[in-house]
Amino acid sequence: MNFENLDVWKRASRLSCNIYHLFKSCNDFGFKDQVTRAAISIPSNIAEGEERQTDKESARFMYYSKGSAAELVTQLYIAIEVGLVDKKKALVLIDEAKQISSMLAALILIRKDSV
Repeated sequence: MNFENLDVWKRASRLSCNIYHLFKSCNDFGFKDQVTRAAISIPSNIAEGEERQTDKESARFMYYSKGSAAELVTQLYIAIEVGLVDKKKALVLIDEAKQISSMLAALILIRKDSV
């Protein structure tokens, strides 16, 4: 399957863009770098796994994406707590990251069942 056709990849890519916009004016460059890397890792690993063209490899890279989603959620909670971002906007992105994680979990099960 072409990764560009996957809804989870589309949503993860959009999430990455939204993270960039949310942290655009953040002056904590170390934190900003870490959170944007986690966000970019989600769709990037989906794409890489799908390009490997085996269900086992696809599932492995979706696990990586799922881990990056959890990392992103954690970083967003921290960003809220220390006042780096608007709480309301960050909570929307946390919800989206959790939904993407659920989508990844479902795809992992599908991929693992076909191995």
